[in-house]
Amino acid sequence: MELKRVVVTGLGAITPLGNDVETVWNNAINGVSGAGPITNFDASMFKTQFACEVKDFNPADYLLNADDRRELKDFKKFDLYTQFALAASKQAIDDSKLTESEGVDFNEVGVIVASGIGGLHTFEEQAGYYALHSDMGPKYSPFFIPTMIADIAAGVISIKYGFRGPNYGVVSACATSTTAMIDAFNQIRMGKAVAMVTGGSEASVYPAGVGGFNSMHALSTRNDEPQAASRPFSASRDGFVMGEGAVCLVFEELEHAKARGAKIYGEVIGGGMSADAYHLTATHPEGLGAKLVMKRAIEDAGIKPEDVDYINVHGTSTPVGDVSEAKAIADLFGEHAYKLNISSTKSMTGHMLGATGAMEALFCVKACQEDIVPPTINHAEDDKDENIDYNMNFTFNKAQKREVKVALSNTFGFGGHNASIIVKKYSE
Repeated sequence: MELKRVVVTGLGAITPLGNDVETVWNNAINGVSGAGPITNFDASMFKTQFACEVKDFNPADYLLNADDRRELKDFKKFDLYTQFALAASKQAIDDSKLTESEGVDFNEVGVIVASGIGGLHTFEEQAGYYALHSDMGPKYSPFFIPTMIADIAAGVISIKYGFRGPNYGVVSACATSTTAMIDAFNQIRMGKAVAMVTGGSEASVYPAGVGGFNSMHALSTRNDEPQAASRPFSASRDGFVMGEGAVCLVFEELEHAKARGAKIYGEVIGGGMSADAYHLTATHPEGLGAKLVMKRAIEDAGIKPEDVDYINVHGTSTPVGDVSEAKAIADLFGEHAYKLNISSTKSMTGHMLGATGAMEALFCVKACQEDIVPPTINHAEDDKDENIDYNMNFTFNKAQKREVKVALSNTFGFGGHNASIIVKKYSE
């Protein structure tokens, strides 16, 4: 079977760096941190009191009809993670002009928008209510389950726009949205759909999220300087900074996109998945799963390792994870590892959990489109880890201009889930 080519025709982003793609990209290439004190709740009693939160989010900005009060009321019923997903998907769909008036068959358009955790705040509120009022018997909202579940964002987007193609969510922890994008890519190149809205969303900056990760010693506790807390590949790194938000992309079959005159941001050429098969939360110390997933993505794309110009790494700023990923890159790419640009944009966005893969795929698309690599911020020359080879170019502190024909994005999740996706500069 001849596989179809898949291109990106729409982008949308609700993130700690801004609530539209242009703002997000400009802040990223200028090394802006999205971190600050937590405002979603009183975090004064928590070990970590900061995060990369979405700012100035107004659901009314993302309605199909700006004056529809009922739509706004319905919008606000959903957990924040679904609200973020609705907003990012609207941006991407509007950007792509993916409408029936353009001659698009909505039977052939699907949605795979995922979340690593789902409606954590909804669960926290509902479970907390029951615990506090257990003497009264169960008292749950009828919207509890359909608001909480991690696939509901995809379902709601499908309902909102009438997309009747493949529709579901996937869960692979922090690899979730990359796994979703790979699935969307495969649906199109195998002829099961002409277009897919895909990506991820997360809204876990709440007591259960921060407290849970704190208890694992996974989060940075650098409360005195939150904007400098995420420092991937630096010796003084002490954990990740939690982020939130949603990023959606429209993937489309090339000929379908050309026929309707859609603008094309870039092309998706391959994806890979693997498992560490090692530990519940830690990456394999030698990066075996990371090396395997990149190798599989490169093979799937039909390219060679030396064709890759830029890797947006998982790079969470954790002591073990950063070292194992750097080892995996060195092992797989050999001498070419020193010709690549590598960066961790989590140093700016924080770790957006189930949305992070889509965020970083968007950065890869923009890097290919504009020939500029966003930086890994917060690194000092004297802050070097003896286990990391600094002859590799981690694009520290300042964006770098270079030709980017091919970019690879890595995401790894609890449970040993690994996923990598590859995009390239579009050409006929």
